[in-house]
Amino acid sequence: MSLPRLALAVIGDEIGPSLDEMISFCGENEVRRLDMRTVEGRNLLGLSLDEGGAIARRIEQAGLTVPTFVSPLLKWAAPGKGSEGGKVDFAFDPADCPADDPLVHAFDMATVFGAEKIRVFTHLRYPGYKPADLFGRFERLADLALTYSINVEIENEPVCNIGSLAELADFFTAMEEAMAPNAMPAHLRPLVDIGNAWSMGAPPTDAEIAVLAPLVDLIHLKDRDLSAKRTVPLGDGDVPWAKELTRLLTGSAKAPNPVREIHASIETHCPQDGRNATARSVAALRRIAAEIGVEVV
Repeated sequence: MSLPRLALAVIGDEIGPSLDEMISFCGENEVRRLDMRTVEGRNLLGLSLDEGGAIARRIEQAGLTVPTFVSPLLKWAAPGKGSEGGKVDFAFDPADCPADDPLVHAFDMATVFGAEKIRVFTHLRYPGYKPADLFGRFERLADLALTYSINVEIENEPVCNIGSLAELADFFTAMEEAMAPNAMPAHLRPLVDIGNAWSMGAPPTDAEIAVLAPLVDLIHLKDRDLSAKRTVPLGDGDVPWAKELTRLLTGSAKAPNPVREIHASIETHCPQDGRNATARSVAALRRIAAEIGVEVV
C-alpha cells in the first residue's frame, strides 16, 4: 500500500506581512505553493477583487501557485449567539468585507487566485452548540463549492465550535447521517489540524482518524511545546509527527477512492521569528517525510 505524497505549501503571512517577503522565502526554500490569508495585515476577504487580482498576478509572475485561500469565513460569532471568549487569531469582522455577501466574495476571491480550496471555520464557540446548528450554513457553502468547483475545507480551531478532531469527526458523522440516503457533498472536506488538537489536550484517537482520514485532502502543520503552552517550529515540540503523519496517511490510503496527494500547509504560528521558524518547519517536514517513506513535492 503506497501512501499519498505531500504537496508542500506555506501560509504566506506566517513568514512576514509583505508579499515580497513571502515570494523571496519561497525562492530561498524551494517552495512552489503559497497559501494566502493576509497581505500587509489586511485579510484578502476585506480586499476588492481588483486588489486581490494585483496580488495574484505578482504571485503568478514569481512562478508560484495558490492552492488554498486561507479565509476567515465563519470565524465570527453566529447570528444571535455570543462566544466563550478567548483570543481569536486573525479575527475578521464580516462587516469589513467590501461585498454584500462575504461567502460569495470569498469564492470570487479564491477564483481570482486560482485556488482549488477555501478554508472555513464553524463560528466562535458558544454554549449549547450542536452539529446540526451548522448544517444549513454548510449546505449553502456546499452549493457554492459545486458552482465554483472549489473544495470547502472545514478546520478544527480551538476558539470555534469545532476545535478538536473529535468535534470535527462528530460533525461529519452527524451531517452524513442527516443527509442519508443522499451522499455527503464531495466538495466538503475536513481540514485536519493535528497541532490544534494537541494544544487542546485532545490528541486524535484512532477512531477519529478513521472517520476523517478517507476525506482529507489538506492538512495544517504546526508543533507545540505542551509544558510551555506555546507553538514552536515543526519538529521542535511534543507532537509525535512521524507517528501522526503515518497514521493519517495510512488511513487516507485505505479509503475506497484514495487521493494520491494531500496538501500539507505549514502554519508556523511563531510570529516572533516567522521567517526562520517557517524555514525550520519546511526542513523538518522534509526530514520527517523521508523518515516515514513519504514523498514531498
